[in-house]
Amino acid sequence: MNDMERYRHLNEYYKKKFGERTLKICVDGGFTCPNRDGKLGYGGCIYCSEKGSGELINQAENITKQVENYFKSYRAQRANKFIVYFQNFTNTYDSIENLKKKYDSALIDDRIIGLEIGTRPDCINEKIAKLLHSYKDKYYVCVELGLQTSNDRIGKKINRCYTSKDFTKAVKILNKYDIDIVAHIMVGLPDETHDDVMATVEFLNNHNIQGVKIHSTYVVENTKLAEMYRTGEYKALDLDYYIETLIDILTHLNPNFIIYRISGDAPKDILVAPYWNAHKMWILHDFERRFRARDLWQGKYYTKKEQGI
Repeated sequence: MNDMERYRHLNEYYKKKFGERTLKICVDGGFTCPNRDGKLGYGGCIYCSEKGSGELINQAENITKQVENYFKSYRAQRANKFIVYFQNFTNTYDSIENLKKKYDSALIDDRIIGLEIGTRPDCINEKIAKLLHSYKDKYYVCVELGLQTSNDRIGKKINRCYTSKDFTKAVKILNKYDIDIVAHIMVGLPDETHDDVMATVEFLNNHNIQGVKIHSTYVVENTKLAEMYRTGEYKALDLDYYIETLIDILTHLNPNFIIYRISGDAPKDILVAPYWNAHKMWILHDFERRFRARDLWQGKYYTKKEQGI
């Protein structure tokens, strides 16, 4: 078996779908979250920093300026096609009018062929899905939904403030409007067992989604998780455990899912633990070495178990 076929790499998927290399432009739309602004809770998820998931984005600039600066940089020379990715916090958490203004303000260049939106399942509804669908005439549209875990007890522990049923409901709405879905899951959450991770994999396998992002849980400064780590309430994720769990995830996942990533990108300047999370290539190389040596591939042990979802 060709090594590139052992799991469905995002880069290869884009090449086949769009005919050539396609890159993402990450932008900060100035959003917040309902578990951060007081609607459902405060502080956000326990692992989330004040900047959200896009610690490397220049948040001081408006959306159009962020995209313009990207195209002025060397990064824009590496491809001819681009997808704008609204990354930080909950990028559907606003009025329909404001959402449209923000999305439109990023779609300013003919080289942009796609719009990707990171959000929470409880911030998807019919009106938002209709708005996103309206862009499909001209752009590829994709929504990234944070699930993290299908275990609602752990979800409560991490201050997620939504349930797995909310995820299922959001998937059904987005399916209705033919919008691609990428689910985020995490390994190493507080009180999470290996069985919990595999239950999340089975949960995803019973949904009509197109991709998965797998994140390793890391601890950054100024978060509740950092407090838990320093008091001994939380133990940082072990590298060997993560790689072995990653192997179990990939071999049991639906073989049709596109794998968007297999590790989180830890911001080195505020990373507390684990130290190895700052060295992404360690993770990738070790995982792929073990995967190849054992002659494994995505979905090798996949069996769909209908759950009435």
